Amino acid sequence: MITTYNGYEIKPGANLKDADLSGADLEGADLRYTNLEGADLEGADLSGANLWDADLKGADLRYTNLEGADLEGADLSGANLWNANLKGADLRYTNLRYTNLEGAGLRGADLSGANLWNANLKGADLRYTNLEGANITNTILDKEKINDDKDLRIQELEEENKKLKATLKGLKL
Repeated sequence: MITTYNGYEIKPGANLKDADLSGADLEGADLRYTNLEGADLEGADLSGANLWDADLKGADLRYTNLEGADLEGADLSGANLWNANLKGADLRYTNLRYTNLEGAGLRGADLSGANLWNANLKGADLRYTNLEGANITNTILDKEKINDDKDLRIQELEEENKKLKATLKGLKL
C-alpha cells in the first residue's frame, strides 16, 4: 500500500521530523522506521498503521486514533498522547519515558516490556491491558481507577458465572 499525504508519497523510513500532519488520514499506513520526532499528529487517523521502530520522540499525538496500530519498538519518549485512542495497539518494548498518556484509551493494548518510567497514565483506560514486564517506575496512575476497574471486572465475572450456572442447571436431565 502506498501512503500519500497532500500529494506526497510517504515511504517507510521517511524523515518527517517536525512535520505538520495534524488531522491527516494515515489509516493503515506503512511508517516503519519513520522519523516523526516532534511531528504534529494531533487528531490524525493512524488506526492500523505500522509504526514499528518509528521515532516519535516529543510528537504531538493528542486525540490521535492509533487503534490497532503496531508501535512495537517505537520511541515515544516525551510524546503527548493526551486522550489518544490506543485500543488494541501493539506497544511491546516501546519507549514511553516521560510520555503523557493522560485519558488515553489503552483498553486491550499490549504494553509488555514497555518502558513507562515517569509516564503519566492518569485517567487512562487500562482494562485488559498487558503490562507484563513493563517498567512502571515513577509512573503516575489513578489507584482509584485501577481498583474500580478490578471491581468492575469482578462484577463482570460474577455475572458471567451466574449465567453459566443457569445454563448448566437448565441442561440437567
